[in-house]
Amino acid sequence: MHIYEHLSQFDGLQVAEFGYDDDQVNVLSAGGFAWGVRDHFEGEGFDKIFEGFLETVDTTAVTHLVLGYWGADFDNSLVDPVQLLVQAAPRLPALKAVFLGDILVEEAEISWINQCDITPLLATFSDLERLEVRGGNNLVLSPVSASALKVLRFEAGGLPAAVVRAVGASTLPSLETLEMWLGVQNYGGDATVADLAGILSGERLPALRRLGLMNSEIQDEICAAVSTAPVVARLTDLLLSMGVLTDEGAEALLSGQPLTHLRLLDLGHNYLTTPMIGRLRATLPQARLESNGAEEDDEDERFVEVSE
Repeated sequence: MHIYEHLSQFDGLQVAEFGYDDDQVNVLSAGGFAWGVRDHFEGEGFDKIFEGFLETVDTTAVTHLVLGYWGADFDNSLVDPVQLLVQAAPRLPALKAVFLGDILVEEAEISWINQCDITPLLATFSDLERLEVRGGNNLVLSPVSASALKVLRFEAGGLPAAVVRAVGASTLPSLETLEMWLGVQNYGGDATVADLAGILSGERLPALRRLGLMNSEIQDEICAAVSTAPVVARLTDLLLSMGVLTDEGAEALLSGQPLTHLRLLDLGHNYLTTPMIGRLRATLPQARLESNGAEEDDEDERFVEVSE
């Protein structure tokens, strides 16, 4: 999965670009759009563009923000987008959704995106319902209480174990969707199955219906843990795709708790054999399967869908 285009839609809203180039969307009203704010190479600086956005747009009506390239440490232009948002909180009273890191591969590979501590964002914007984060490098999260949050997504080539544990330790009573691209250890994805305990128990996630534990090089171990996890019984969608899933993990799923109640079981991008795919389709017809051809691959050449 490669990211070659900026988001044109976010949470069902058209993205109206501000300050990126000369082809800005002609927007008559601040409301009804997801506003994209981003810098670019050799630009004037994200902080200046963001200040221009605050000064130009009626930000009291802005509900959705998509934040893109905010600089890089090699050119001394890097800023902390979360701190800018927190400082501007009084000017963004209606903010409901944030995409943090709409950054393309030519701007920064996903594992080279310089992220930050997102805890203040959740602590400051108590009405935030949706937070999506791309990039795991330097990403920090402490356990929080976010009563309004319904959707939490992490896209990463390597998601730090501390972030995974913090999600499991957070109080998220309204969270319906949780998706985590766990990634690989070489890019900071050092989470183990033990780090998922808080999530798999479901104790702090009473409203969770869609769970994605994806893009992992330990996908088989995750499947074994999921096969007995209490949270699974209340899910409608379970996403275990994008990783190094083999027959061992699929066998654990088939031998564990019933999964026939699921509306969707996504096992795409896997290393399953043809006989195992047949068993899965017969037992779990709602499963989404796209195999990489386990009969022909070399075990040492298996890879997750998104790493660098």
